[in-house]
Amino acid sequence: MPAKKYIAWAAAAVAVVYLVQQPDGAARAVARIADGLTSAANSVATFLDALG
Repeated sequence: MPAKKYIAWAAAAVAVVYLVQQPDGAARAVARIADGLTSAANSVATFLDALG
């Protein structure tokens, strides 16, 4: 399992470097992720409403 830990730390380090070097790009990426999650939640809610 140590490989998972190293991969997680490497991903976190890449994210921090990206955040520091490209703050606008990082903000856009977070906004896109949030929009995607919102869209997915709305789709699930619509599906559940259609069932009821």
